[in-house]
Amino acid sequence: MTTTPGFTGATLDRAEHLRTDEQKLAAARADPHARLLVLDGLQPLIDAAGRLGWVPLAEAATDNELVLLGLDEGVPCFAELRFDQAGAIDRSLGVMQRLARLPAAEAALYGGARSVVDWHYRHRYCANCGTPTVPFRAGWGRRCPHCRTEHFPRVDPVVIMLAEYGGKVLLGRQPIFPPRFYSALAGFVEPGESLEEAVRRELFEEAGVHADAVRYVVSQPWPFPSSLMIGCVAQVASDALVLDATEIEDAIWVDRGEVEAALAGAPDARFVAPPPVALACSLLMMWLAQN
Repeated sequence: MTTTPGFTGATLDRAEHLRTDEQKLAAARADPHARLLVLDGLQPLIDAAGRLGWVPLAEAATDNELVLLGLDEGVPCFAELRFDQAGAIDRSLGVMQRLARLPAAEAALYGGARSVVDWHYRHRYCANCGTPTVPFRAGWGRRCPHCRTEHFPRVDPVVIMLAEYGGKVLLGRQPIFPPRFYSALAGFVEPGESLEEAVRRELFEEAGVHADAVRYVVSQPWPFPSSLMIGCVAQVASDALVLDATEIEDAIWVDRGEVEAALAGAPDARFVAPPPVALACSLLMMWLAQN
């Protein structure tokens, strides 16, 4: 099992130089090799070979707005904005199972495409004056025709962390999790906070533990809908827990052997580990490698 975070490793050239050159962008759309990513709402369609599904753009016969995802060895790759499917934004078990079948680079490409397409679906109207917006920069922005405000895709920073004490790490579960499933605690970074402050606040709010030293470990783009997961490990002063019942249903301290068993999928493991695509899984593997 690799420690490389899911949704990383995309090999697509983002081709930023094409986004503001209308002539070159038109040429990319007219390229006979140009491809269109096939999505069902926001879900990926996987072909028989276990790869992302694509169709030639010339055969798609679509009048919908397009987003230039980038160039794959010089071949323009696009995604389509289908606002009639804008409500299909669920993160289901099915999509996780599909993503597990994809090569890492293709999962990363899909993650980026999903995030930007979903951003368009949620930003059809100007946040400044409410006027319907129109895309520009090859789909990497929307502009208000009334007040001329420009809007760009953003990511939300989220800290996800392992609290560490006495050779053990803390995992929690929410009521919506599948049975026996535990993961790292996480929360959004609030305005005016550093990453370290967000880690300390979230650990105290959710589990009642006081963190001292906080170290950054690894990050991951997370396309549900569009977050940057920032993985950390924090040393805490005590293993005594006071859980926020509105956020956490249960929390457990687990040692190295229990983490190894869970990651191996052992039937008698104390808990079910996060899937490999989740940064919590990478954090646990990295913690094992350092201890």
